[in-house]
Amino acid sequence: MAKIYASTNPEVSEREIRNGERARAIAPQGMVLLENSGALPLTGTPGNIALYGNGARRTVKGGTGSGDVNSREVVNIEQGLEAAGFTIVTKDWIDRDCKNVTDAKAAYDARLAGKLAAEGASAFMEVFNNPFMEPQMLPITEDDIKADLTDTAVYVISRNSGEGKDRRDLPGEYELYDIEVESIRKLTGIYSKVIVVLNVGSVIDMKALKAIDGIGAILLMSQAGNYGGYALADVLTGKAAPSGHLTTTWGVNYSDYPAAETFSHRNGDLDDEYYTEGIYVGYRYFDTFNVTPQYPFGYGITYTTFDVKPESVCADENCVTVKVKVTNTGNRSGREVVQVYYSAPDGTLEKPYQELAGYAKTKDLAPGVSEILTISYATKDMASYSMEKAAWILEPGTYYVRAGVHSRATCVVAALTLDQEVITEQLQNRLNADCKIDLLSKKGVTPYSYETEAAEKAAAPVFALDAAKIPTVTIQYSQAAEALPVTDKTEKITMDDVRAGRATLDELVSQLTPFEMATLCVGAERGSMFGGGPQIGASSAACPGAAGDTTSLMIDDRGIRNLILPDGPAGLRLTPAFKADEDGHIYPLGSPISGFEALENIFPKPEIPEGCTTYYQYTTAIPIATLLAQTWDLEAIEDAGDIVGGEMEEFGCDLWLAPGMNIHRNPLCGRNFEYYSEDPLVAGKCAAADTKGVHRHKSASTTIKHFAFNNQEDNRNYVSSHVDERTSREIYLKGFEIAIKEAQPKSIMSSYNLINGEHTANSYDLLTAIARDEWGFQGFVMTDWGTTGSMSILSDPNAPKHKYGDSFASGCVKAGNDLTMPGGQGDVDDILGALDKKEGEVPYPLTLGELQRCAKRILNVILQMERE
Repeated sequence: MAKIYASTNPEVSEREIRNGERARAIAPQGMVLLENSGALPLTGTPGNIALYGNGARRTVKGGTGSGDVNSREVVNIEQGLEAAGFTIVTKDWIDRDCKNVTDAKAAYDARLAGKLAAEGASAFMEVFNNPFMEPQMLPITEDDIKADLTDTAVYVISRNSGEGKDRRDLPGEYELYDIEVESIRKLTGIYSKVIVVLNVGSVIDMKALKAIDGIGAILLMSQAGNYGGYALADVLTGKAAPSGHLTTTWGVNYSDYPAAETFSHRNGDLDDEYYTEGIYVGYRYFDTFNVTPQYPFGYGITYTTFDVKPESVCADENCVTVKVKVTNTGNRSGREVVQVYYSAPDGTLEKPYQELAGYAKTKDLAPGVSEILTISYATKDMASYSMEKAAWILEPGTYYVRAGVHSRATCVVAALTLDQEVITEQLQNRLNADCKIDLLSKKGVTPYSYETEAAEKAAAPVFALDAAKIPTVTIQYSQAAEALPVTDKTEKITMDDVRAGRATLDELVSQLTPFEMATLCVGAERGSMFGGGPQIGASSAACPGAAGDTTSLMIDDRGIRNLILPDGPAGLRLTPAFKADEDGHIYPLGSPISGFEALENIFPKPEIPEGCTTYYQYTTAIPIATLLAQTWDLEAIEDAGDIVGGEMEEFGCDLWLAPGMNIHRNPLCGRNFEYYSEDPLVAGKCAAADTKGVHRHKSASTTIKHFAFNNQEDNRNYVSSHVDERTSREIYLKGFEIAIKEAQPKSIMSSYNLINGEHTANSYDLLTAIARDEWGFQGFVMTDWGTTGSMSILSDPNAPKHKYGDSFASGCVKAGNDLTMPGGQGDVDDILGALDKKEGEVPYPLTLGELQRCAKRILNVILQMERE
């Protein structure tokens, strides 16, 4: 019987409390104070407070879908303020508003139940395509005003989004409801202190808020995990100071973003997405095209002030180092973030106004205390990708180095001159666009500037770089996979034999039959998700709610255990409680797919026998990825990864299906909360830190996702992202490259979408040539769930046909996508049917060597992730 790691103790565990407090301590560091006229922090002894808004009690800890986490205790803002000693004087309004939502949710569930009864499992996608949307909050009446009891009001604006659906530029999503604006305006005319808290996972339109006089402070709480209410109270009372800075530009208008009108559903074309903005994403666009943002990239204030002065710059052909002195000039302790950018010269390639090169955050500085931050980056990191040369190149000219506290508050600190062009890395073009893309150009545009910029450039110290001293690296690409030599060992080789050195992994793989390898390369799901009944035998049965696992076919005869793959990325998404009998039969309590309890009636409910033991798997919801990135503190993010890694170890999990690291290309992407930033350096550094934290536990690792170009949710399975190669490499792939080179996660998850007409899951160029040959990735690649159509039972038979079809499991093997998830018999059959076929006989003919190569990579990871 498989070992069950979950606890039988129904009480709150010490680990739950400890990790909740750890997450609570991280959250304020990523909360961003956007505006403050002295309303915050709330000083003195906590007393009465008026609390309004849809997030007062229904605080969003994180988004929906695979990003959800089943924590035992979720502390909302109301509870957090009460725990801090406040008395909420507006509970009647909160009660009425919550009842309004509860009634609307009951009506939604009834409609969903009817659809499930009529259509069965195909209605599964309804919760993605048409998720429950809360009704508008109730108006605040005169009876709801409690100005005689308190002078302070907090209004919480919450927004939720998630997997499968992009947001809309509509009230209640990207825009504010009129009732929210009217309510806040009413409060500012009555209460002397009005604080607006943004419990949102992505950018919202701020124009209406900014137009209201009398708002004392605006705080981006973000979505802070299951102890988020406590963390917010810490910030509001000054127990903790907000020290976050934005990692995405907040535009004044949605239309200010490039490709705003062609993103996802906006132009009615969900089959093809053209990345016409090219490299001009986020601040690269706003700064280069001189579009004034509401809040710039990197922006954030706190409860004190700082003096930030560049101290020195050193630069040569290998490295650029900037030292900056930060002094707390205010009367409260706090932390500051310093960012270093570079501006590359235009040549044959256009360049953005500036690009982030490095950053650092001070420790907590008491008033009057200083710290010198040292920020370094490799000189070659200033290179741009030339499609003409198929290489990263440094063009001749002057590179200006800038330092500051956000993208619109930098100064020039150095000028680096390069005498001639240098190829820093010679590659091959592997992701050529499949059509002509009319790329945005800055020709004729005057970029953002500021009054002293020209003088700073003239006065900057100059460092002459010798092109001859900058080396060129030439990548060697792998050859076709050859079949492994057949071992002369006649006894059956096991994993124990390989560990003990009695046999090599190559010898074990050479003994495996095609069926065994195909089964290993396809996840263990064979329809039991919808077949009902207990799960038996596989280790995943000991961890209900995990998204999937690899096969247990060879546990007994070869000792090849299966890997357990829990979802994320804001913690482990597991079934919180289940029962097991003495034979190891598992009976989940509630929906077998945790996080989708609205679909509970879709699954047959097995009868639970007497005598079963109840187990508990409550996990910690850490802050969402965007909040983590907003800390600009890699140690804090590594600590968040450590929280997850420890819980993986506790519950017997192996590969966390996180972190998500797609770029915030557009603020309407439904999963932006799962991702770090619009900037690839930030995304890569954060994913590496998250992974390093998980790696503190030798039996746990991460799966960086979604590789790549998964920047929208509408029609995510079948949309083709049309991207030129320079944009691909500089913006959408760079973060993955950084994460792999700095942390070596054990797995990558390919995305659902196509890139230039080919499924990423079937792209040899992306998964092997780039990830492995160019970046040195050592783990294995897996697909996202159902990309080959193995979950077609979930599809709507009445949905319109897509321009592009599913990927192929055989194509995955050929591309180096080692594990097709969640797996179906059709995937195994496809792989076996493609073996030894010729071109034209099947879509993706396979050789034995190609299948062996995939099987070996999976086994190699299993060898590295042994647990007790």
